[in-house]
Amino acid sequence: MHLTRFSLLFVSLLLLIAQLPLQAQEEQASKDTSDLFAAFETLFESTSRRDTLLAINDIESHWDNSYIPQALEFISLSRDYATAEKIVAIMEKNTGQNFGRDVSEWFFWLWNKPQNISSDYAQYKATLYQNIDPRFERYFQGRQHQALIRLDEIRWGGVAQDGIPPLRKPKMIEAAEADYLDDNNVVFGIEINGDARAYPKRILAWHEMFVDKVGGVDIAGVYCTLCGTVIPYKTKFKGTNYSLGTSGFLYRSNKLMYDKATQSLWNTLTGKPVVGPLINRGIALEHLSVVTTTWGEWKRRHPKTTVLSLKTGHNRDYDEGVAYQDYFSTDEMMFNTPFKDDRLNNKQEILALRFAAAPKDQLAIDTDFLNNHPLYKTRVGRQKILILTDKTGANRVYDPKNIQFVSYDQDMTATDADGNQWLLSEQNLTRLDRQERLERLPYHRAFWFGWRAAFPETRLIK
Repeated sequence: MHLTRFSLLFVSLLLLIAQLPLQAQEEQASKDTSDLFAAFETLFESTSRRDTLLAINDIESHWDNSYIPQALEFISLSRDYATAEKIVAIMEKNTGQNFGRDVSEWFFWLWNKPQNISSDYAQYKATLYQNIDPRFERYFQGRQHQALIRLDEIRWGGVAQDGIPPLRKPKMIEAAEADYLDDNNVVFGIEINGDARAYPKRILAWHEMFVDKVGGVDIAGVYCTLCGTVIPYKTKFKGTNYSLGTSGFLYRSNKLMYDKATQSLWNTLTGKPVVGPLINRGIALEHLSVVTTTWGEWKRRHPKTTVLSLKTGHNRDYDEGVAYQDYFSTDEMMFNTPFKDDRLNNKQEILALRFAAAPKDQLAIDTDFLNNHPLYKTRVGRQKILILTDKTGANRVYDPKNIQFVSYDQDMTATDADGNQWLLSEQNLTRLDRQERLERLPYHRAFWFGWRAAFPETRLIK
């Protein structure tokens, strides 16, 4: 069929007319989100009551539920009680929820729904938080689509970048010089290539990270005080040594690290970048083992150990139990997660096991259970596991291969089914009558709620 020139013009005109309402809707939607973005910016920046009231009117008249995260961040940070109440009223009217100013309940409700964020949410976070620390802008600017985690679950922890200062190349002293430590003080013990070091909890809780070379290996020891986790990571991956620090932000109450070169955000519990240009490059730092034990027990096993000096370059009260005293003394969380799981108390310590070869299988074991089962055997994926727990409650994990262990003296010696004795060390189990060795496996401890939040499908043994 042949169309005349007039027919073609007529059809084109009809198509144009048909598109006008859609274009108008799109333009209006764009205008609405633009108005909302500007209105929320005004709430933070304006000192004029008139401008604030106009912004509130704009938010109410152009409201969209994709702006709930912006509203919650405003309520969390604002000292303007009256304005916060008006924003709460707008949210309650449009959602049917009645949480008032209980931000934790709002977030819990929000995080248990599919993510719904506005197209300018990353820009909003960049604009908002750069007012707190200009370095925060790079975490979010232009990274709306460079995120493996929900952006609305990234919450500010209340400090600037490295506001909790990492210890970089910290001063270590001999055990005999550490007269500030009592034998019952908690330490995190690491040994790499024969280099044994102790990091007292009383010091590390004030810094949450140390960056050093141990046994010739570049590592970053990351301590998330909120989730009770200390993990040493090798910072070198495929030839690149990543310089890590404390971002000041949290994801599900777990601290997020950052790297200095790209300002990407990294997950503490996986050693992987989760926001920024480094995502989806297969980067996963190797994590090493750490023993949570007492100073007396660690130096008995490692008389040549070194330990952190009190001369950290920072003025802190490093007495035992001072840092985070209130937080550690209750089961309450400072920042909530999308989960409520009462199988264990929130801050009950668990032994955390995960392996790259079994990415979908994570295991948490109640440390109280392990204290009652000092020799315990299990598996994660195809990996067989042998866990030995000594008299102080310190755990060590080994690969038993096909050897059946039947007893452990809760000190230095384990015995197999054939009566052979094996000597325990931080690196391996060594059979006493021959040079046969079983390798140690990486593990760490965590608070139950923090591990559950990071790995919702984890198995639990209690």
